[in-house]
Amino acid sequence: MGRYRLDHLRQLESESIHIMREVAGQFERPALLFSGGKDSITLVQLARKAFAPGKFPFPLVHIDTGHNFPEALEYRDRFAAEVGAELIVRKVEDTIRQRNLTEPKGKFASRNWLQTHTLLDTIGEFGFDACIGGARRDEEKARAKERIFSVRNDFGEWDPKLQRPELWNIYNGRIQKGENVRVFPISNWTELDVWQYIREEGIPLPSIYFSHEREVLVHEGQLIALSPFIRIDEGDVVERRQVRYRTVGDMTCTAAVESLAVTIEDVVSEIMATRISERGETRIDDRVTEAAMEDRKKGGYF
Repeated sequence: MGRYRLDHLRQLESESIHIMREVAGQFERPALLFSGGKDSITLVQLARKAFAPGKFPFPLVHIDTGHNFPEALEYRDRFAAEVGAELIVRKVEDTIRQRNLTEPKGKFASRNWLQTHTLLDTIGEFGFDACIGGARRDEEKARAKERIFSVRNDFGEWDPKLQRPELWNIYNGRIQKGENVRVFPISNWTELDVWQYIREEGIPLPSIYFSHEREVLVHEGQLIALSPFIRIDEGDVVERRQVRYRTVGDMTCTAAVESLAVTIEDVVSEIMATRISERGETRIDDRVTEAAMEDRKKGGYF
């Protein structure tokens, strides 16, 4: 069983490394979108292997909403420095001010919908023709519609009906002026694959992926971290719970799960036992409508 697992991971790794090299070969100015989450950390490890012994030929880009977990931001800066990568950070807060956008209101006022503007502005600022991201097909049904090379038009929009065929691992990166490609090298991976790969590679992670005690707001069965970015109303239930995070999103829209998992082995065991996807269990913003993610992607969201 152990040998099968290792062979399976190496096959996925080989495919992803091939995709990374295709990006470097076909595009003039690619970038890797990096949040300090496990999926983007895995992408960096794959990029390092793809271009070793040299450095990988693209910068890390983080679109910072201003509502991130401090643990993830600290990890982001430290990790980028350790691997010797150029780190570009652009803030949604600056975009709100420059474009005079309306700040979201409400109990969980997420800026996720506004990330699109900052991302598209950043692509234009640096002339990126490809953005590498850590989306996986098992996360959410809209992401399952993506190709590995997913073309966006000159407005940053995605049309799921205009996807290019990808036969025999041949990826078509030809684009018109103004178009952009989003590339998903771990599209064929699952959450479990990512965790098993991190375990095999011995990659360090932000602490919030493991069990810790935290004050949370108990809201409709979800555990939301207390922060200055959410509104506490009279009658709200606040408790201290032993939790961890399956995904590192904004503090306004990412719920924790109760857990005693303090090692990667513990986390792998938990994931093998669960039947709910990480976004399905922990992302509040995906519950706005049934097609929330697809609507955002059509508008230019990653």
